[in-house]
Amino acid sequence: MAGMSFFIDTTRCTACRGCQIACKNWNQNGASMTKNLGSHQNPPDLDANTFKLVRFSESEVNGKPVWYFFADQCRHCLEPPCMDAIAGYVDGGVIHDEETGAVVYTDKSKEAPIDDVREACPYDIPRAREDGRIVKCTMCLDRVKNGLIPACVKVCPTQAMNFGTRESMLELAQKRLADLKAKYPKAQLLNPQEVRVIYLVVDDPTKYHSHAVASLGSGIDRKLALRRLFKPAKTMARALTLG
Repeated sequence: MAGMSFFIDTTRCTACRGCQIACKNWNQNGASMTKNLGSHQNPPDLDANTFKLVRFSESEVNGKPVWYFFADQCRHCLEPPCMDAIAGYVDGGVIHDEETGAVVYTDKSKEAPIDDVREACPYDIPRAREDGRIVKCTMCLDRVKNGLIPACVKVCPTQAMNFGTRESMLELAQKRLADLKAKYPKAQLLNPQEVRVIYLVVDDPTKYHSHAVASLGSGIDRKLALRRLFKPAKTMARALTLG
């Protein structure tokens, strides 16, 4: 499938959080009220003002503490389950851009319950603003449509963040994976055939984040099937309510 993709190489990430700040700045999102919870991660989770979050996870390898950094964001699924979840309540609540593959919520998304939309997402990404509008990473679609790369990729100093055509990103990801396999036997790409944000990790994905990989490796397919199954019933219920 054509379109654009990200490749995020976690082995190159230094957790500078430049991507996190650039995302917030470009989207003109305000600061979030937060507090120290005993981790360098801040804020504690994604929220309506934080579309990208560098997650910090401390683990132990051979008796030594190791930091795992994970720049979490929307995966822009090839077949987005959230799109079906929202469509069960309102038409036009999501745009799936044909040229890039970006998945972008519109103002109409406020008519869909955030709990249903979050549950449909295998990566627990969507959040809702106070007015109910659902928000997340947009792939910086306004920048990309004007020949620019996403803000997070633009500021990354270590090339942990990469962006380009899907073909070129898959090729880059596979090459980098092959380079690392000898040193890191557990190295893998996360759901590369299902998403447009391809992560490379060198250990158990759950050590990076509980939602780093789709549940059981088939979360997208399972949740998408359920959403499509219940969509007609929800659409009928909505029509009866409006009628």
